[in-house]
Amino acid sequence: MIQKSLLFLLALISYLGEVRAEKVFDFNATCQKAYGEITSLRLRAGQQTLQEARRSNPDNLVVDYLESYIDFFILFFNEDPAEYSERKSHFSERIKLLATGPKNSPFYKYCQSVVTLHKATVAIKFGERWSAGWDFRRAFALIKDNRKAFPSFAPNDLIYGPLEVAAGTIPDGYKWLANLFGMKGSVKDGMAKMRHFLNGTDGWNRVFFNEAVFYYCYLMFYIENKPDEVLSFIQHRRLDVVNNHLFTYLAANLGINDKKTEYGKNVVLNRNMSPEYLSTPAWDFELGYARLRHLELTEAIHHFERFVNTFKGKFYVKDVYEKLSWCYYLQGNMQAANNARQQVIRKGGTDTDADKKALKDAKAGGWPNALLLKARLLNDGGYNKEALVILAGKTTDSFSLPVEKLEFAYRVARIYDDVGRDSDAVQTYLAAMKLGQNRTEYYAARAALQIAYIYERQGNKAMAITYFQQCLDMDDHEYKDSLDQRAKAGIARCKGQ
Repeated sequence: MIQKSLLFLLALISYLGEVRAEKVFDFNATCQKAYGEITSLRLRAGQQTLQEARRSNPDNLVVDYLESYIDFFILFFNEDPAEYSERKSHFSERIKLLATGPKNSPFYKYCQSVVTLHKATVAIKFGERWSAGWDFRRAFALIKDNRKAFPSFAPNDLIYGPLEVAAGTIPDGYKWLANLFGMKGSVKDGMAKMRHFLNGTDGWNRVFFNEAVFYYCYLMFYIENKPDEVLSFIQHRRLDVVNNHLFTYLAANLGINDKKTEYGKNVVLNRNMSPEYLSTPAWDFELGYARLRHLELTEAIHHFERFVNTFKGKFYVKDVYEKLSWCYYLQGNMQAANNARQQVIRKGGTDTDADKKALKDAKAGGWPNALLLKARLLNDGGYNKEALVILAGKTTDSFSLPVEKLEFAYRVARIYDDVGRDSDAVQTYLAAMKLGQNRTEYYAARAALQIAYIYERQGNKAMAITYFQQCLDMDDHEYKDSLDQRAKAGIARCKGQ
């Protein structure tokens, strides 16, 4: 009898243990704290908070979901192959683990979708485009199903919205990805979902604020072509660009790309320098560009050299070596310039349009006109008065080579555009289009795109669409994929799609 009672007691304990071991999705206060730390790139603090959450409840799958962000940020920003080899399997393991959770939770497929997106995005960084495509498709299918099963779960739009925008603007070079999505994209609908989420009142917008802002600002900048509104948003929402390094990167990167170089540079320099944040060569990348675009060549060399010596990945490596070669070229140090050019050929990859162009230029062997190069860099940095001083008194007849005549026309048009001389800009862009219509440089296609932007700003959507389409119709030129994506986004905006 005692033996039977003992067996019963052991069975009961085992059963209760199994009950206690049921997996849950509990996005509790501790997990929310960890998410805030991780999405501020305070990864060490985030990991420690997650350990606390795991001790509190070992069966809370939100902890595993959030750990995926740590791997994602490390691999996305630093692209270290050794780290990828070590961390790659974590994504698949977590997806399997998340699939053991309760299916009646809105987090069940949501978390699987997000981790699958992490896996796909990182895979692209390491050249695994085919597997990434399939993972993007799986992630989309998961979030699409989750929207049907839990239509009132607001975080769905945080993921579905950006995917919908992306699918609506995928350039022809990535059509294989669109076909895998099996998704009809819409810039208008996707952005509406993002805005609805950010302005939500159910509390999830506050929990996922860091991530939502990051997606929203990049989409507004590149897809909606509203750079001024992005910086206004950053200031109006009082984003902490000092203590949240994800926001630091966002503000600096978009500021420098929007020719607000002084702003972007100061954001990087004034960030919290505590060692608790993710260490990344991205800061030297941004500062190198900021210094180069004000012709601070010695400082630019310092940051670019630090970037190529510490960065383990392939994205933008050729581009940075090309910029290093320009620095040395403008300093008159041709030995160093040629050495840097050789590194363009030897190192890095060609996944980005900028890297493709750098390789093409390096193999061509020539050097840009020094005066035009200085004017270009100053204009790219937003230093238009200084650029105009350099170009003062020059005309297309001042240059002998056809490509230099083309670049001069395009550069003058960009300066007119930047200072609000729309009519002069359009006429000079048209001249650049005529000079570059049968060439492989990007100037003619970008000129068409810029004319379209001017007409769009003026409210003349029909003319804007005409020139967006002209940009799309130009083939065999530099930056084809990125320019096509912008043109497609422009047509979608003008048509209200």
